Amino acid sequence: MRRSKKRKLKLWFKVLTVILGVLIVFVSTLVVHSHFLKQENKKAVSKNKEAEKAPEIVIPEETESRLSLIMVGDALIHKSIYLDAEQKDGTYDFKKMFVRVKPIIEKYDLAFYNQETILGGKELGLSTYPTFNSPYEVGDAFLDAGFNLVSLANNHTLDRGKKAVVNSRNYWNEKDVMVTGSATSQEERDEVLIREKNGIKYSLLAYTTLTNGIPNPTGYHVNVYSDAAVKRDIERVKDKVDYIFVSMHWGIEYHTGVSAEQKRIARYLSDLGVDIVIGHHPHVVEPLEYINDTLVIYSLGNFISSQNGSEKRSGVMVAVDIILDEDTKRFENLEAILIYTYYRERSPRDKYMVYPYSELDNSILPNYQNQFRILSERLKSLENEIVVR
Repeated sequence: MRRSKKRKLKLWFKVLTVILGVLIVFVSTLVVHSHFLKQENKKAVSKNKEAEKAPEIVIPEETESRLSLIMVGDALIHKSIYLDAEQKDGTYDFKKMFVRVKPIIEKYDLAFYNQETILGGKELGLSTYPTFNSPYEVGDAFLDAGFNLVSLANNHTLDRGKKAVVNSRNYWNEKDVMVTGSATSQEERDEVLIREKNGIKYSLLAYTTLTNGIPNPTGYHVNVYSDAAVKRDIERVKDKVDYIFVSMHWGIEYHTGVSAEQKRIARYLSDLGVDIVIGHHPHVVEPLEYINDTLVIYSLGNFISSQNGSEKRSGVMVAVDIILDEDTKRFENLEAILIYTYYRERSPRDKYMVYPYSELDNSILPNYQNQFRILSERLKSLENEIVVR
């Protein structure tokens, strides 16, 4: 009997011990969990307070749009140049003449040139000075080099008559470029040309002040400059674009200064709201300047030609970034890249090559450093705003 009671007491003792242990574990867990919750609440409160104190970071929206533009002068294709480009099969390859400048040109969003000699095609019979006609492959080479803005308004547009103008426009109308300055109808002449790239809308207009005495009876085969005509054209486009470029074939041939008429027209174009005036025809490089907010390039000189003398075989490629920041416009990175058409007189083939001045030496152009200095001084009329190389 006593042994039975002892067994029962031991059993109850073990049960109580187990229950007590479970209670201790349970209470300990509650205490630890409660402490953990308090710490987390403190951290959350602290973070909320810090968030309230920290200023809100606002990332501004990008408003600036940018286009890079490069401009060159006259493509003056004399007989010696197209004979040098002639292939055995009767086609023409001018691309090889531009291989040294193509890497520069194709980096830009927009690239302008003046097609001085009409592209009437071989079927009309190619011809040289004083009444030019060039093969279509000239245009192919300029397109290959990256050009996409083309002026057809100059003193040689009417050299070979209406048929050459029609052939030229038929050629260019099949290409994805902005081309202006001559037309086959009044409707084509009055077409408002607008393109957009990188968020910037732009337009190109082109005019010549002379036609070498050849009549322009229709009024649309070539755009002959007049104050009234240019004002009418600009008013039709100015509210639809951000930038207006005007190509001007003007000035005095082989004159390195700027004529009074060039100055007058430039100021008039500036007053009308033109952003860049792109000048050519003198066949030599002339100065640049700003008139109000208008960049005026009086003459880019020849891009390619066989005219004699380092002045006539030299030209300039003017490059600039055009910026649109909301409603504010500006120019940046204005640069002048000098070029030279090299002629290998004794070479049976590949006589012509357009070089950047940075690649010249005395075997290509004797005393080229002096010519570089002369051209640089002429272009630095903008003082520190232009880099010449």
